[in-house]
Amino acid sequence: MKIAFLFAGQGAQYVGMGKELADNYQTALSVYNIANSVLPFNLEELCFEGPKEQLDLTEYTQPAILATSVAIYSVLKEKDIVPDVVAGLSLGEYTALYAAGVFQLEELIPLVNKRGRYMQEAVPAGEGTMAAVLMADPDTVLAACAEASSVGIVEAANFNCPGQIVIGGQPAAVEAASSILKEKRARVMPLKVSGPFHTSMLQPAGVKLAEALAEVTMEKPNIPVMTNVTGNYIQSNDDIAELLVRQVSSPVYFEDMIHAMIEDGVEAFVEIGPGKALSGFLKRINSEIPVYVVENEETLEAAVTALGGK
Repeated sequence: MKIAFLFAGQGAQYVGMGKELADNYQTALSVYNIANSVLPFNLEELCFEGPKEQLDLTEYTQPAILATSVAIYSVLKEKDIVPDVVAGLSLGEYTALYAAGVFQLEELIPLVNKRGRYMQEAVPAGEGTMAAVLMADPDTVLAACAEASSVGIVEAANFNCPGQIVIGGQPAAVEAASSILKEKRARVMPLKVSGPFHTSMLQPAGVKLAEALAEVTMEKPNIPVMTNVTGNYIQSNDDIAELLVRQVSSPVYFEDMIHAMIEDGVEAFVEIGPGKALSGFLKRINSEIPVYVVENEETLEAAVTALGGK
């Protein structure tokens, strides 16, 4: 059976994530120990005990979700459940690259801590926002963004699944695009986010991220990895850094990635990390292919049983 692992992005975090597996598996606990050794704060305590207000700050959220996802992945690997291909949503792409052998954990955790900080600093609080658009096709959303661009910056940021596209940009322009879309009978839901992620407003973060990426070691992937920027496979090891730089200010083509993997013979998906947002998207893209969420002991055992692990 050809299996794809999908790694969670920002927004799915909650206090207590990863604790059950860390309590039961040394391989999971060791990930948090490594994180604590390379960060200037106690990540294990933040994930397991909070406070939520700190966990929700982007520069803390990103290493917290990555470490939790790596911990879960490590336990699955210990139980002989391994992927044939990997992908992630935004931040989750870094975890996917780790699973493919590209990054060392000791370098990756500080890197995503910096990524979170750069993304937070790129747009001052209140100067950017995002909204989820439901029941509208891509052409309608893109046309509304183009029309509202006379007010300011507003762009499509995430193509998640049929009927759900996220837009982002300057608040007045996002509001203008939202009004246009509502007139076309779309539903628009403002999102509680700290910035207009995956829009051109995040380009300053990409500049800083390029410098940080130049300082870390990247190996050739040992399994295929999808990239958010194109919605398809990473073609060359030499492209990885550039794709990660572009990713912070480019749309995420999640739906395209799923279609590409299915067309390439993927028969089951495993969502790794806190929450189950990606499974929700996947079921709307293709309701027939099984998807297993793994974030605690109960879901781990269900996935291992279904996929034939030990």
